Formats: sequence, C-alpha cells, structure tokens
Amino acid sequence: MKAGKYKFFIFVNMIILYNSFNSFYLAQTKQNSIIKLFCLQSVKEEFLKAEIVYSEKIANETCDCYYEEFTQTASHQDAKIKCKLETKENLNHNRKI
Repeated sequence: MKAGKYKFFIFVNMIILYNSFNSFYLAQTKQNSIIKLFCLQSVKEEFLKAEIVYSEKIANETCDCYYEEFTQTASHQDAKIKCKLETKENLNHNRKI
C-alpha cells in the first residue's frame, strides 16, 4: 500500500513540474510573439519613413535580432540600435551587389 501511495505522489509531482515548465515556455512564446508584433509594425513604419520598399524577410530578420539582443542585454535601446545598424549594413551591402 505504501508503494502505491509513493508512486502516486511521484506521479502527481511530475505532473505539477511538467505543467510549471510548460507554463513558463508558453509565457515566453506569448511574450516573444507580442514583442515581435510590435517590432514588425515598428520596422514597417521605419521602412515607410525611409521610403524603402518593405521586405517581410528583412523585417523578420531584424525583429529576430532585436528579440535575441533584448533577451541578452535587457536593454531596449541597445538592442534596437544594434539591430537597426545590422539591417542598414545588410541593405547597403545588397544594393552594391
């Protein structure tokens, strides 16, 4: 009887542990998608201001860069500046080709 209770206790703890990890990653995914939505909109506006033809591929690359930098540095401004410069360099490089 004790072995059955012990197995049940372990099973319940495993479910709780699994759900807590799952909730954490789900929250991270939602946060990433919300940040990405705002970023994509911002990039699109920047393209329009600069009178550059909007490219979804470049916008996604820029926003992926931003998210990675932001999670590493926790600085919105630093991540924005770095990724904006990288995108600008890539655009200039592609125009020269």
